[in-house]
Parts: sequence; C-alpha cells; structure tokens
Amino acid sequence: MPDVRVLVVDDQQTFRRAIAAVVSETDGFVVVDSAASGEDSLTAVDRLHPDLVLMDVNLPGIDGIEATRRMTLEPDAPVVVLLSTYDEDEIGTSGCGAASYVSKAAFGPDRLAAIWAAATR
Repeated sequence: MPDVRVLVVDDQQTFRRAIAAVVSETDGFVVVDSAASGEDSLTAVDRLHPDLVLMDVNLPGIDGIEATRRMTLEPDAPVVVLLSTYDEDEIGTSGCGAASYVSKAAFGPDRLAAIWAAATR
C-alpha cells in the first residue's frame, strides 16, 4: 500500500517542522510539501494532489477554514484535518468540509493514524 501523501499548512515554521516530524514518525505517511498560507495551500493542493492536508486554522490572508472550504469543493479533494491551539468549541469549523479537528497539543502519530483510518472508511 502506498504512503499517504501529506501537505502541512501552518504560518509558523516551528509548527510546520513539528507537524512534519510527527508525520515522518508515523508509518505509512510522508510529507510531500508544506505551505505557510491559505493561498499557498490551495496552489500546493492543485500542484501535488496530496491525500491528506494538515491545516492550521489561523493563517494570514485566507484562513484555514476558508482554504479548507475551497479545496474540499473539488471532486478529487484531499482529506483535510484542521489543527489549532484553540479548543474546538472556540472556533467555527462546521460546514467547511474538514474531516476532523485536533488541537496541536493532542496531535501525534497515533492520533494521525486514527484520524486517517476514520476518514477513509
């Protein structure tokens, strides 16, 4: 079975590196690229066709929720998981097309694998 191709989107380089490290430590997942803005994420999805996008909610320009909404309208849309330092009830994610929301503090290899398994059933 081929690796799950992951795009990491976060405006903070430290978080992009941390999330990419978690992805790299998870069997069956590989980072194909990263992006620092909502606009860049849309371009990267069009160019790379990742299977999974790990999307920060708070981004400059188009925020992660709007970028998710736009990319999940496409017929071959990737699975998108929203990430943030906020609790889920503090942000409005319903209706944007994301498969799930995970706080950055709770994100790890086991959680990544579980989210992917649930999203692809």
